[in-house]
Amino acid sequence: MTEFHISDLSASAPAVPARRRWLQTSLAAAAVLATTGAAWAQGQGTAAAGPRVLRVGHQKGWLSVLKNRGTLEKRLAPLGVSVRWIEFNAGPVQLEALNVGSIDFGDVGEAPPIFAQAAGAPLVYAGATVPRPALEAVLVPKDSPIRSVADLKGKRVAYNKGSNVQYFLVKLLQKHGLQYGDVQSVFLAPADARAAFERGSVDAWLIWDPFLAAAQKSLDARLLADATGVVNNRAYYFTSRDFATKNADVLRIAIEELNAIDLWASRNQAAAAAELAQVLGLETAVTALYLSRARFGTTAVTPEILAEQQQIADTFFDLRLIPKKLNLLHAAPVDLLASR
Repeated sequence: MTEFHISDLSASAPAVPARRRWLQTSLAAAAVLATTGAAWAQGQGTAAAGPRVLRVGHQKGWLSVLKNRGTLEKRLAPLGVSVRWIEFNAGPVQLEALNVGSIDFGDVGEAPPIFAQAAGAPLVYAGATVPRPALEAVLVPKDSPIRSVADLKGKRVAYNKGSNVQYFLVKLLQKHGLQYGDVQSVFLAPADARAAFERGSVDAWLIWDPFLAAAQKSLDARLLADATGVVNNRAYYFTSRDFATKNADVLRIAIEELNAIDLWASRNQAAAAAELAQVLGLETAVTALYLSRARFGTTAVTPEILAEQQQIADTFFDLRLIPKKLNLLHAAPVDLLASR
């Protein structure tokens, strides 16, 4: 889900332990905020004055499948809630729309929310997928002399700056005894990175699905390492603090409907590949490869999941990619805060 742009295609063991001490301290500090917000939300419920609207920002992907099926509208109709859909070409653009109040809900990868929170966005995590480490990887040309991660030292590595794969690269290099500065980072968006990879202008390319599957199918690229055992690579669904406080029932239903699609896809991969191929404008062989290594399931955000995001935020601060240290508690769901 990270920064996906369909036109660009034309050219595990958890990596982070649960930080329970941090969570206990931070969640306790927010007890007053949680109690107030949760009580206010309960007071709203389904009886809020006037019609309610859920404005969904989506990239081409599973939210598009949900839109096409119309099941979310059916679930929300009895609550007097209508749904509006707005399509975007990248996660960061969705987050900017959230920041200016144009949408209430959207999908994104692990890294963009960190940058949005650092910029002051009123972001709240509404849900998360299960870990999906096999959906991002390092690719090298088929005949490349690079045979191990250690061989990346001194090499030109292309990836999208500030994306999930940048965090993956940091942790992958650390696992193999290297530092982030041991490789030559070449910051390129997926379409440009693919072109550079084809020309031989870079030695390796870090990328996520479905770009990953497309490159394997059309470029005969070799997969050097995926994120299994390195990082979790979850996808996230987000909302704003104001919307989360007033519409907990709506968000719960949205996550339930997304999980239903996930469960269906896990049991019907051939049909899911065909449906997703139509949404993405790709060959079914590409989406089939993508789904063959996916894991399925969408759930509420837990303290452990929030701690994973805190680790990413801390890493990006250490790399000076964000200007200040973040407390991910500020993006915690109201019900998580209230439960503490």
